[in-house]
Parts: sequence; structure tokens; C-alpha cells
Amino acid sequence: MPPKMSSKKSQASNSKECSNFVDRLSIERGLYARGASFVAGIDEAGRGPLAGPVVAAAVMFSRDFKIEGIRDSKKLSPKKREFFFELILKSAIALGVGIVPPEEIDKINIRQATLKAMREALLGMNPCPDCILIDGIDTIGTKIPEYPIKGGDDLSLSIGAASIVAKVTRDQMMIDLEKKFPAFSFSVHKGYGTAKHYEEIRLNGPTPAHRKSFLKTFHENWSEVY
Repeated sequence: MPPKMSSKKSQASNSKECSNFVDRLSIERGLYARGASFVAGIDEAGRGPLAGPVVAAAVMFSRDFKIEGIRDSKKLSPKKREFFFELILKSAIALGVGIVPPEEIDKINIRQATLKAMREALLGMNPCPDCILIDGIDTIGTKIPEYPIKGGDDLSLSIGAASIVAKVTRDQMMIDLEKKFPAFSFSVHKGYGTAKHYEEIRLNGPTPAHRKSFLKTFHENWSEVY
């Protein structure tokens, strides 16, 4: 059996967890103190992959909602992401998801596609937030007060929740995409540029799910697909 943690160590661990939890609520609390009623967090998943959509999520909790462990989805195991995903769906007072497909990414570029997905995610919220926290450095062009926060998915409870919803939603879409294109291990690499994925493209040519603008070295193959 592993040794039991001493009382002092246990107290220190609990204090650290509590501190981290408070930190992830402080931004929302500050906005509530300034008169906000509904604060939403927004984040995206899938900005960098070679294939699949970019997905954004917007999540809003009641001001007294409390839970430990929600943070940047990339720092959570798949099992924990799934656990928190289900909890967020049950607990959020409003939630929206925006999806921009690869063909549109090629038309308007990935940055504009990401901002569009975020705006679409907001449209799915009821009630509508009166201010929004956005992961990153960009505003997204709404009439609602916007607060971009670099690294916000690990600083804000709302943004962290949005990162989880966006990530789990997109991962499931990529798993489903593998059924349509079984020559590609989308369930494994999720469309990112791994060595295995590049090898699959070399052997099979790109699919309609791939982003043309991300695969300039494979342009000669596109005529065989479209």
C-alpha cells in the first residue's frame, strides 16, 4: 500500500487545489462585481490540424457554480475530458457550439474561420451573455464587451469549460470521419500533422476532409479527389 500523506502535506495539497480553483474563478467574479449578470467563456479546438473542421464552444455557468479540475483541455486526459464534458452539459445555464468546415477554412483562412466559429457558438446561447471571455489575443467582432485572455483556458473556469466542450466535440467528429475514410487514422491523430498522417496522405492522397491551404506540397493530388 502507498504511504499515507501526512496531515501537513494533505493540508498543503488541499490549500494548493483551493488556490488554483479560486484563481480560475477570479476573472468571472471581477466582472460580476462590476455589474455583469451573465459571463461566458469561449475557446476553440482544431486550429492547427491538416484535416477536419475548426470547432468553437461558448459556455456560461451561474455565478455560484463551483467545481474543481476544469482547465485547459490539452492538460486533461481523454477520460477526464469526457467526465467534465458531461458535467458541463448538465451544469451550464447556456452553451453554444460553432463549426466551420475545411472547405470554408480554405476560403477565408484559419484565423477568420476560428473567429467565425466563435461567433456562431455565441449565437447558440440563451440567455445571451452580457460580456465574454475569449481564449487568445483576438476579439471576435460582436457588440458584447469582449475580453481576450492569453492562456485563458487555464485561467478562467468558463474558458476552460469551453475548451473541453470544443475539444470533445471535435474529437468525436474526427472519430466519425474515420468511418467515412477508413484509410486514415483520424480517431488517433485527429487530423494533426503526425508522421503517420503524412504517410497516409502520401499513400492515399488527401480527402475532401483535408484543408487544401494546409497541404501545399500535396496540391497535385487534389484533382484526383475533387
